[in-house]
Amino acid sequence: MKRLCTICARGGSKGVENKNIRIIAGKPLIAYSIIQARESGMFDAIVVSSDSMDIIDVARKYEVKNIIKRPNQYATDDAPKVPVIQHALIKMEEVLSCRFDVVVDLDVTSPLRNISDIKNVVELLEANKVSNIITVTKARRNPYFNVVEKIDGKVKLVKENGRNIYCRQRAPLCYDLNASIYAWYRDELLNSNTVYNDNTMIYEMPAHRSIDIDSEFDFKIVKFLMEDINE
Repeated sequence: MKRLCTICARGGSKGVENKNIRIIAGKPLIAYSIIQARESGMFDAIVVSSDSMDIIDVARKYEVKNIIKRPNQYATDDAPKVPVIQHALIKMEEVLSCRFDVVVDLDVTSPLRNISDIKNVVELLEANKVSNIITVTKARRNPYFNVVEKIDGKVKLVKENGRNIYCRQRAPLCYDLNASIYAWYRDELLNSNTVYNDNTMIYEMPAHRSIDIDSEFDFKIVKFLMEDINE
């Protein structure tokens, strides 16, 4: 199997300013995904895709050989994830004159994953006849029990299954997508427009490795955990 790792990092984050290159436990945030990809030993090539020269400069500092300047159409606030990864794959196959079998994306905003998570996801994909793998963690809130929405002025559970559920433990098991690792077979990726479909498999990660930085509060939590790990 010929494997490509994509690391996609957009500039101009609004939730956490410059989050992809902010220093956390002594390194720019993107550096953790670059180092993890390299140290996993699972990839024939690693590529960083970005619209930001500041991010590209950091990637070069960490000796990333393959860098793609992302087109503006893939660098907006509402640009979906999958086309960005597809673009990186197509460009890398053109540049390297090869065809990859497996594509793994490491999300920069989830640096608490470890190398064994990356290896396990790749091995799980290649051992099963599935289209792709997404990583998850058990949901802290459950739509059958304690997640509600307001419709026409009335508060209702997001999901109901015809019976009253009085404790979380009796509710159907639900997961949060932890935005950490995504793995596809090449052709499945190129024919997809979402990160999950009828033939998607999940890889469960513990909560302490599943925090996705989407706010200053998240950043502080991850910073605390990573500084604690590195002590």
